[in-house]
Amino acid sequence: MAHRYFKRFRMEIDLSRLQEGVPELPEGFFWSEWDPALVTRHAQAKYASFSREIDAHVFPCLGNIAGCQRLMREIARRDSFLPTATWLISTQGNNSHDTQDCGTIQGLAQQGRMGSIQNVGVAPQHRGLGLGRALVLKALRGFYEARMRRVFLEVTADNEPAVELYRSIGFKLTRTLYKAVDVETSSVS
Repeated sequence: MAHRYFKRFRMEIDLSRLQEGVPELPEGFFWSEWDPALVTRHAQAKYASFSREIDAHVFPCLGNIAGCQRLMREIARRDSFLPTATWLISTQGNNSHDTQDCGTIQGLAQQGRMGSIQNVGVAPQHRGLGLGRALVLKALRGFYEARMRRVFLEVTADNEPAVELYRSIGFKLTRTLYKAVDVETSSVS
């Protein structure tokens, strides 16, 4: 078995310097605060957001719905799970029974008043509308309300739109990491 290494950035923000408020969502989109009944919907939004992206190679569980469901349940069961930093964005379809979940974010409280953002995801057909920025800023407000002082996240370096989004919000690069992923020898190029 061979390994492929993915370059990842750890980025942090000092919440005392947070200037930007949570932007309004575009018309037709709405927030859902955390509720344990939403775990499957978060997982489906996560799958829609990551299944065809580089992160599904870095974290194979993101490439299938069962993996996303398992990951979401594991995050929500942690003692450090932070509901105030966990949000779902949805949109209403053509009829009132057609709700589409299109964005998700989860938060964890770490030691030393440090928060951790998990899995910022926006489904491809809803990108470019400011939903990613809204998710991150809404989660940061939740961390602030939970008395966190700093928040970090990790992002795959090749995901340039995400890296730029986080920089524009005020995240700073604090560390470069490399994630080893097992690949079959016959598929290594």
